[in-house]
Amino acid sequence: MFLIFDPLYMLLAVLGYLIMFALASTVAPKLANRISGRFSLHVSMLLLAILILGISAATIYAILYLSGLYVSFYAILAFVLITNLLIYLISPYMINLSYGAKKSEDLQVLVNNVAYKMGMKPPKAVVVNSPPNAFAYGNILTGKYVAVSNSLMNMLSKDELEAVVGHEIGHHKHKDNMVMLLFGILPSVIFYLGYALIRSSFGDDRRGIQLAIAGIAAVLVSFVVQILVLAFSRLREYYADFEGTLVAGKEAMQSSLAKIHLFYHRYPQLSEQIAESKFRTLFIYALVNAAANPFTRYEIERLKNMKVSPLEEFLSTHPPLPKRLKFIDSIKIR
Repeated sequence: MFLIFDPLYMLLAVLGYLIMFALASTVAPKLANRISGRFSLHVSMLLLAILILGISAATIYAILYLSGLYVSFYAILAFVLITNLLIYLISPYMINLSYGAKKSEDLQVLVNNVAYKMGMKPPKAVVVNSPPNAFAYGNILTGKYVAVSNSLMNMLSKDELEAVVGHEIGHHKHKDNMVMLLFGILPSVIFYLGYALIRSSFGDDRRGIQLAIAGIAAVLVSFVVQILVLAFSRLREYYADFEGTLVAGKEAMQSSLAKIHLFYHRYPQLSEQIAESKFRTLFIYALVNAAANPFTRYEIERLKNMKVSPLEEFLSTHPPLPKRLKFIDSIKIR
């Protein structure tokens, strides 16, 4: 049976998304503002990872304790793992095909130089056909790739391009693709466990209500964990910006992000390609929320002070541009 055609599945998904939107627009921004600036980037990632794993482990344990033999935990875990593993294995081939990835000797030389500065083995450099963007991808079968669109290569200076490549190699350095794949499994497992509990409650006259309540609670927790995973993803983007800044300097990293950002507001029809792309979580730039003007250094200062929508921020895998630019300012380069 395809779950998407199950009314219960659809109801739980809609309920969960409503809760997620409510949290992201109310509670989450207030909480983030209170703790913002109190912890370093590394400590913040560690605490958030512990929080995600702690909530997930406690929820899964509670579900298994309450459900007894009603829920096949290993079957659900196997289903989620296999699904994500297949995506992990085939996605590089899909990306190469979808974007017409081609090797570039010029880009490879630049990637080699940046990787050398970072003490990393150079990934394969490819040029893709798309609006300005860059991303890192790959797996154990295909190896590691850094992709830069041909339009972005024409838009950026050499220093700015090095900053972008440093950002992408930073994702490989921190193993972000694998880390986010593993963290992304947790809310899915909790959701399907909750769904299974609710389904099981229909056939149990004695514990039906208890199982249904526990199942609904699990579904809601899964969306809370999803918000935390999105927050963790945003921290990983800051971490990659940090690497790009160390390689090419603050000015190059900031101006590269600002140029990409302003481009998409000059051509809003192209920004829709980012919003609709299945691979948008990989892009160096995926959140658009400012008006376009000709690029100058003044624009970077203006963008730093731009207001950010809390809802848009907390439902995105990427930090908003003003916060990324301010974060780069805070980096201490030795």
